[in-house]
This record gives sequence, structure tokens and C-alpha cells, in this order.
Amino acid sequence: MEKRQLGRSSLHVYPITFGGNVFGWTADEAMSFKLLDAFVAAGFNFIDSADVYSRWHPGNQGGESEVIIGNWLQARGGRDKVIIATKLGIEMAPGKKGLSRKYMMQAVEDSLRRMKTDYMDLYQSHRDDPDTPIEETLSAYADLIEQGKVREIGASNFSAARLSESLKISTEKGLPRYQSLQPRYSLVERAEFEGPIEDVCVKENTGVIGFYSLASGFLTGKYRSKADMEGRARGPRVAKYLNDYGFGVIAALDDVAKRHNAKPVQVAMAWLMARPSVTAPIASATDLGQLSELLKSAEIKLDAASIQQIDAASKPR
Repeated sequence: MEKRQLGRSSLHVYPITFGGNVFGWTADEAMSFKLLDAFVAAGFNFIDSADVYSRWHPGNQGGESEVIIGNWLQARGGRDKVIIATKLGIEMAPGKKGLSRKYMMQAVEDSLRRMKTDYMDLYQSHRDDPDTPIEETLSAYADLIEQGKVREIGASNFSAARLSESLKISTEKGLPRYQSLQPRYSLVERAEFEGPIEDVCVKENTGVIGFYSLASGFLTGKYRSKADMEGRARGPRVAKYLNDYGFGVIAALDDVAKRHNAKPVQVAMAWLMARPSVTAPIASATDLGQLSELLKSAEIKLDAASIQQIDAASKPR
């Protein structure tokens, strides 16, 4: 299993990113520790979170995922063995959002405290902030890098135009450049990424760590009817995929999985990892069985015929 360079950065990551959105939501701290232990023991190193995870869950206020990761780092040690990524910008509380210098300086300290570390390997703009000049945001990142609190920076949910503009300003002003982009990208949601934004990433050698790689679990094959959604936390999120198009993608995954003696989830991830533009897709697991299946994706090499079959079934509509 080879490491992949994240954009032009100094960070080298293994080809699957563990999505920390589940920590403190669908995985409690005890299970989160087990998942992180198993992920690292299997030879992987890239863990992604955000300050807002998981504010949406009743009783949570945001920061729960970062706290769990911080407790795990403190308990296990080995900070230098893992790549820790987090994000800022989405509203944490009234007045606490965006990419202004003032807010960024506060947000980074809050995340560092929760994660019990003195630096972030990758600090990311979770969402574009049209109300703040790009140069102000990048200058703030420059200060954080100079202070040793951040190693590299990334973006998430940016348009092609705004990412291009940010990279242009980085070059012109000698400011840090976004080394990665987190777009929504999976077999059932290809259109948003493929096209102008993917072209920018390829041209600029920007690493891609797409989120919702498994479409909230739909691409695992466990949601094949409305009845399968009942009682599941992510059930409501997959309803939009329960149609002829979605089931056609699952049928292709089933067929290819049989030929490779694999599971649909593994083929869906292997397809992403085979994309030249993708560095390390993000996926989550809430138990050790799910994680074990997920990590086996890195061992699968899809042949051209399999990729063509999946491409045809998942072609953007």
C-alpha cells in the first residue's frame, strides 16, 4: 500500500481517509477509540474532522468529534504517526463562523485545545466565505503556519471559480495555497465534482479528499428499499438514491463485486481510488466489522472492464 502526496504539500497519506463525523454521533467515545486503534493498526494514517462535528445531533454543540480524537491522541500517543485534519468556517454559535482573520485566530485555538495538540497537519476552510476577502483568509493562514500551529491548508465545498481565484492570489501574493479540496463525490453524485472543479484540481495538482464517498451508506448495498432505512441514523439521507438510477449503480457494484470476490462498498471505494484526480476519499465506519470491510478496498485493483461497467451505470444524469 503506497502513500500518496497530498497536492504539492509535505503530507503523504495512505489512500483512505477516516471520516470523523461519526465520533460523538453514531459512534460513542469507546467505539471511536476502537475504530481509530484499528484504523492505525491496519497501516492507515489520515483522520479528518471538523469543529462543527456533530452539532446537528440533539444534545451536541459541536466539537464532539475533535474532543474524542484529542482524548484518543492523549491516551495513545504517537501524534507524529498520524495526519490530523480538521475544518473551520461553518457556524458553531451565533457570530462564530466564516473565514475572517479574527474568527480564524479564535477557531484554531479552540480546535487545538479540543484535540490536545499544538498543531494541525491540515487545516481547512469548511465552506467558502464570500464576505471575507480571500487575501485576508490566506494571510491569516500564513500567520498560523509561521506560528507552527498549522502545517498545510485545504478547502472544502469551493466552486471552481473560487478555488482558482484563491490559488491565483496565493501565487501572486506569495501566500499559502490550498493543497487539497473536499468536494462531495461518490458514484451516485458525480456531476458536482466532475467537470470544472476536477479540471482545476488536476491542473493545479490539488489533492482531492472527497466526502460522502459512500453516499451516506447507500453504496454499501444495505439500503435496497424504504424498509431498510427504518431505525437508521442515516436512513433519511439515502432516500433520494432509492430510484432506478441508484439501484442501477448498486446492480453494477454487485456484479463487479462478485467477479472480484469483494463487497459493493469495497468496489465503490476502489473506483474512487482509481480516479487519477482522487488522493484519498473519505469514508466512515461505526463498528469494527464495517471498518474491516472498508479498509480492504485499498487492496482491490479494478480492471478496465469493471471500471467501464461502473462508469456506464453511474454516468451523471
